[in-house]
Amino acid sequence: MPSSWNRLKGIVGLGSANGANGSGVDRLSWLQEEERALQLANPVLPHHRNQNIQSAIPADDVTKICLRLRHLIRECIPCDLEEAQITRSHSTIITKKVIKAAKEAGGHQYRGCVVYALLVNLHWFKCEAILELWDADLHQLRAVACTVIAKQIIEAEEDMEYLLHNILLRRYSFLRDNIPTAPVNVIEMAVDLHAVRVIGSSGYQKCITYLWRGWLVQDEDDPSVFVDYKDKDNRSFLVHMDPDRMRAPRYQNAAQMLFSLIYLGLYTAAINSVNPTGVLDGAEVALYIFTFGYIADELVKFYKAGYHILGFWNAVNGTLYSFLTMSLAFRIVGLSYTNNKEQHDHYNRLSYNMLAFIAPLFWSRLLLYLDSFRFFGAMLVVLKVMMKESVIFFALLVILIIGFLQAFIGLDLADDNVAGDVWFIIESMLKAIMQSPEFDGFDGFGHPWGLILYYCFTFVVMIILLNVLIALYNSAYEDIYENADDEYLALFAQKTMQFVRAPDENVYIAPFNIVEMFVSGLCEWWMPKKTYEFINDCIMATLYSPLLFVAAWLETRTAHSIRTNRSRGEEDDDQVHEWEEMAHEMDFESSGWAKTCEMAKPNVEDEPAVIEVRQLRAEVEDLKGMLAEISKAVRAQVKQTSEEEQDVPEAAFKPSPEAKKSETGETPATLEELDSFETLDASSATETGDTSGSSKAGSKKKKNNKKKNKGGSGASAE
Repeated sequence: MPSSWNRLKGIVGLGSANGANGSGVDRLSWLQEEERALQLANPVLPHHRNQNIQSAIPADDVTKICLRLRHLIRECIPCDLEEAQITRSHSTIITKKVIKAAKEAGGHQYRGCVVYALLVNLHWFKCEAILELWDADLHQLRAVACTVIAKQIIEAEEDMEYLLHNILLRRYSFLRDNIPTAPVNVIEMAVDLHAVRVIGSSGYQKCITYLWRGWLVQDEDDPSVFVDYKDKDNRSFLVHMDPDRMRAPRYQNAAQMLFSLIYLGLYTAAINSVNPTGVLDGAEVALYIFTFGYIADELVKFYKAGYHILGFWNAVNGTLYSFLTMSLAFRIVGLSYTNNKEQHDHYNRLSYNMLAFIAPLFWSRLLLYLDSFRFFGAMLVVLKVMMKESVIFFALLVILIIGFLQAFIGLDLADDNVAGDVWFIIESMLKAIMQSPEFDGFDGFGHPWGLILYYCFTFVVMIILLNVLIALYNSAYEDIYENADDEYLALFAQKTMQFVRAPDENVYIAPFNIVEMFVSGLCEWWMPKKTYEFINDCIMATLYSPLLFVAAWLETRTAHSIRTNRSRGEEDDDQVHEWEEMAHEMDFESSGWAKTCEMAKPNVEDEPAVIEVRQLRAEVEDLKGMLAEISKAVRAQVKQTSEEEQDVPEAAFKPSPEAKKSETGETPATLEELDSFETLDASSATETGDTSGSSKAGSKKKKNNKKKNKGGSGASAE
């Protein structure tokens, strides 16, 4: 490799005797040699920080778990059902056995990726619902079942450390076309799939809260692993003045909100101080510097995170930055006309007109950083859904406008072969859309066809399409209002992942990213890594010193509360509410209040009809037991009687006709008849009891006859 002095000479063009061409060759050869050295030092140099992340479990094993869960869900939901049967508490479809079977799909070794596999199945069933429209409802129902099972698994996990680090934040991938997909974790995948039921679970929200506060951060050596912030319970003020704390999403959001207010102030100063000469003043220069920084930040985020990060606000910001860029371009073009005052004034006026035109976008941009508050967040969710629903309306409207516009232009051409009223036609159609139609002027378009066409256009737009739009808005509002809490939590999770998903080694929040470009281009390519990191820390500590001071003060207070919670054996983020202040003084067990509540509480797990059927079944079982005992007792008595009869010789006595009649008429003669006797009902059992009584009477008569016979024989002998 060339020496430092030769590098410097190559850069400034002094290292060759061949003039300019020689210096260019030296610079090119030096850059090529430097690139080869970097490749030798790091042969697999990633394009960005998360490119070399690997799945925590082999992708083929994850795919097998996904297929096991898919088979389980298809077996549990074989046909169309009511969605309430699956989503309600204590569902008879998604039972505890189903949850247990889902956990066992990954075994003990891979049980951490079960929730990820359920989200993969959610994606599969949604795709299948699009491909197989005849079974779309069934596939959507199975997709809902995936979210229900995933939520119950998350909320049932008691080991919070395992839940956060292995289930929610560990990255996995599955096979697609025999190629592993990009590794993602459950937090990211739930946001991408908009799985609001999973996002609304308690464990998921605890993880989002920890990420938002910066209590869970990515490991610098392995970005696929999240680690705990080790100094969150440190009460030292200087420890929390670390510039790396600006990686926490809540501090980045606060900084962005502050810079957005400054950006708005610069715009207000620029638009309220029109410069007739067209020369950029200080406020305008700062405004366009901010704009350049924001554009660069959007491009870097898209490069790192891909299309997943694009959304409604990216479109709003893109429109705003485009108009600002065009305004600056017109200003520069106007300054180039130094000798033509008319052109200079025209472009200068056009630049300020465009600058004034985007004022609503500037003020609307504040909502981008206020969505972390619940009121603004819920409102923005409704607005976003309504804008999506408007696509149907505008698609139909564009088709109708093109058709009617072509008809009006054709009628105009048919009159004088000149399309001279195009702007009048467009303006009249726009007024009709705005519910202010003007029918004057259409008599001249091939009377009466032009007027009839305009009447038809007004009717279709004002009566049909606008009512369709109102119905779409109403439906969207009702859907969001019914699920407003989960939708807000999903929006907050998405906002958090925007900061976590594409992390920077050095956090330079726009417009400070311009400083990062300058420092990186000047020092990173030749300076040792430790020295470069030290310089960045010093620069960030200087730039963010006011914010770091406030952050350190807040985290010092939080450290005291964390230590207090740990001394009580509670979670780090636990808060003592007013209903918990005297809870430790109450002993419901010793006072008997717990037993009273246990007896008074209703059974919410089972339906009343099911409870009644169970009670009836228990009573039937008791009755069957009673019948079995009665039949067993009767059988034993009859058997004993039969044995006694066999012990006495037949010649010893002759039973009387009455006893013989009683014996043969009332008592079962064989054991086969006793077997059939066990199937009798309660009334038969009563009759059997009477029969056994008669049998006993017959037995007594036999014994008396025996005694008489013995006495008679003795007398005759004498």
